[in-house]
Amino acid sequence: MSDDAFELLVEDALDQIPKSFLRLMDNVAIFIEDRYQPLPHEDPATALLGLYEGVALTERDGGWGAGALPDRITIYKDSILEICENEKQVIEEVGITMVHEIAHHFGVGDKKLHDLGWG
Repeated sequence: MSDDAFELLVEDALDQIPKSFLRLMDNVAIFIEDRYQPLPHEDPATALLGLYEGVALTERDGGWGAGALPDRITIYKDSILEICENEKQVIEEVGITMVHEIAHHFGVGDKKLHDLGWG
C-alpha cells in the first residue's frame, strides 16, 4: 500500500471519531511512521501499531500548557500492514488503533481498552 493510500485511511479513521470527542482534544498532532523504534531499555522485538505520547487530559493541571509541545499520536504503517491480510483488515486496524491512541489522550488505560475490545 502506498504512503498516500495509507494516509487517506488514517484521515478516514480520524473522520470516524465523533466530532464531540475531536472538539475536546487539546494540542495533539497525528503522525504516520513506518514502524516503532524500540528504546534502548526495551526489547528490540517490540512492535507497536500506534503510540500516544503526551500528558493525558485527566493528568493536566492548571499550570499545564504554557509552551507545551503538542501531544503525539503516531500510527505505524508497516507494523499494521504486516499483521493484515487485505485492505479491509488494514482499514479496521487503522480505525481500532486510532480509537485506542485517542482514548489514551483522554486518560483511558490499556487494560480498560482491552476490556472494551479496543486493544
